Amino acid sequence: MRRGFTLLSAIFLMVLVATLMVLSFSLSTQTAKQTGDIYLREQGQLLARSATEFALLAISGHDNSINCIEQINMQYPQGAPVFDINLSLYYIGNGLPCSANHLLANAIATDESNGSVLIDTIVSYTDPGTNEQVKFHRRTIQKP
Repeated sequence: MRRGFTLLSAIFLMVLVATLMVLSFSLSTQTAKQTGDIYLREQGQLLARSATEFALLAISGHDNSINCIEQINMQYPQGAPVFDINLSLYYIGNGLPCSANHLLANAIATDESNGSVLIDTIVSYTDPGTNEQVKFHRRTIQKP
């Protein structure tokens, strides 16, 4: 009777240890995945902010009396593209030469508000191993 109880308690202990090991293994792989996802999200946010500033620089260096910059597409890094960055620029105001991306605003209160830009920035990353896609979207209204 005593040997049977010892055998039963040993089996119970082995099952308990195996369950704890499986749980710790699944948590460790999940933590590694989350760390990679957080890194990609943070890098996407930084790239979106930098791309928005680049768009403002491009607008200020462009002659908007002829036409307007409406789309900017970039890849980062240049040699082996990992992140695709797409910017759509929508101009708000009256009397602008923009054709497609022009939001007509009849109720602009001041002349200083004329020519404001709504910038939609989309940063996307596709993992080559799993084809999982991570996207980050940022929308800002700026006055160039």
